[in-house]
Amino acid sequence: MPLLALVCVVSARADDRPNILWLTSEDHGPQMGCYGDKYASTPNVDRLAAKGMIYTHAWSNAPVCAPARTTIISGLYPPSTGSEHMRSLLAFPNGKAMFPHYLREAGYYCTNQSKTDYNLKEPGPTWDTSSARAHWKNRRGNQPFFAVFNSTKSHESQIRTRPHTPIHDPAKVRVPAYHPDTPEVRRDWAQYYDQVSAADADAGERLKELDDAGLADETIVFYYGDHGSGMPRSKRWPFNSGLHVPLVVYIPEKFKSLRPPEYQAGGKSDRLVSFVDLAPTVLSLAGIEPPSWMQGYAFLGRYQAPAQPFVYGFRGRMDERYDLVRSLTDGRYVYVRNYMPHKIYGQYLDYMFQTPTTRVWKQLHDEGRLTPTQDLFWKTKPPEELYDLQADPDEIHNLANAPGEQKVLATLRQAHWTWEAKIRDVGFLPEGELHSRSQGTSPYDMGRDEKQYPFRRVFETAELASMLAPSATPALKTALTDSDSAVRYWAALGFLMRGGEGVRAAHEELARALDDPSPYVRIVAAEALGRYGDGIDLGRSLPVLSGLGDWSKNNFFVTMSALNGIGALGEKAAPLRESIRQFAPNGSSPHPRYANYVPRLLEELQAKSK
Repeated sequence: MPLLALVCVVSARADDRPNILWLTSEDHGPQMGCYGDKYASTPNVDRLAAKGMIYTHAWSNAPVCAPARTTIISGLYPPSTGSEHMRSLLAFPNGKAMFPHYLREAGYYCTNQSKTDYNLKEPGPTWDTSSARAHWKNRRGNQPFFAVFNSTKSHESQIRTRPHTPIHDPAKVRVPAYHPDTPEVRRDWAQYYDQVSAADADAGERLKELDDAGLADETIVFYYGDHGSGMPRSKRWPFNSGLHVPLVVYIPEKFKSLRPPEYQAGGKSDRLVSFVDLAPTVLSLAGIEPPSWMQGYAFLGRYQAPAQPFVYGFRGRMDERYDLVRSLTDGRYVYVRNYMPHKIYGQYLDYMFQTPTTRVWKQLHDEGRLTPTQDLFWKTKPPEELYDLQADPDEIHNLANAPGEQKVLATLRQAHWTWEAKIRDVGFLPEGELHSRSQGTSPYDMGRDEKQYPFRRVFETAELASMLAPSATPALKTALTDSDSAVRYWAALGFLMRGGEGVRAAHEELARALDDPSPYVRIVAAEALGRYGDGIDLGRSLPVLSGLGDWSKNNFFVTMSALNGIGALGEKAAPLRESIRQFAPNGSSPHPRYANYVPRLLEELQAKSK
């Protein structure tokens, strides 16, 4: 059956349908004049907002580019498709398509200039043109168009580019409470604002092109950033600081029937929206009924859906470092669920440490010169976090244990559980098992097969493991004998997360797990015993990690996991120094996108051993 049969297209002449223009920019939050930031200089987007409308509660779902764009193009949450991990590449769900396909089938000319960067393989032709030369001007006659223009001017890499002539005065910048107030930090924040102004200028050029062509009254315009700022603790972290983005929408009078009820020039919408909603929204604007499998909700157009009470965020692997975090907001409170609380927030990432703010922040931590609030970034995480954005916009006062906030906590926790079950989050599998379990299909489809992925058992074990309750020990011991390797993986993680106490409580079980059929279970057990056991335990654990850490003898994901485990041992891994120097820096990987991560881990391990 052709995919077109899955959608309903409203009958209309081409010139009765709106053109749709997306102006996107990278790595910046709502630090813009139209959002009330008086330090910002963004005249072009401010003018667009003055005749259109801003969304005050827009989330990118992911706090980093590739999974954020994957959310947009698919209309699906990456934790449901396996694509949450940075620069991964997995099969698209069977029988489904990226949303521009449906626009093209309906007669739209679809162009993208020019970033794709998806974590899902394109299941078929997506764009008419996706390149640096792509432009709506190349369409046929008065064919309606959907065009995306992306500015890289505000990208994280541009914050730290030197030399740079400052435009915004560093002395006048507001330093968030979690950052140390140093010249380096002020300089980076000020340069960030400079680059947001540059992205605004790019948007101005595109808007002028539209005006000059006489198409401003025929075109619906969106402006948004792809996630929060490129500064550390915004980018890569699913707090509001990493997920809150500007979203400005202008709908001309000709298409006022497609506006939401709250639309007015220069107005604001408090509706909760997120990137998973963009695909169904654009289809709705084009008169196409969004496919029922899309997980977002149209907030504009013919098929507007009711507003939702929550929007959701997530974090998976960031480059070479593993983590698993989920978050959500109701617009006022932000709930963060850390499933790997034994890992610090500020895990070392080579790319992030190229920013001066990151380096000086870590240096001051090492020197003991940070305030308790600033120091949190370099410490392990609590299982749950709760922040009141009204009272605490920097998200520094965790209310998860506050007596007066337990009702709110319970409500958001339940919303999180409900969402997890609805999307059947496959991110609870070790990354390698996303690939091995879904051979011949996609992780999304595999995740809906209870025989291939017993979601409830895996998820409940992850909950039990990561909440760190001492009473969970007997159940975790039982889970270490489960027939499913992901259940055993989370059970072993549960004891690792509990440190010395956990290893003492399950010493015998972890020792047996060193021979588990799953390499991921063996790695966790070896890290736990190596870090918190005695000398005999270390002697048994190091060969396990060493044997699995050589890329020439293991698959990519096993190697990544083992090298991270070795790194976690610190000086206890010293006996492996010579072996590590002999480890192969190259090996087989699922795609060249993954190729840099093992070399980075080896480089760091070798640097520490000198």
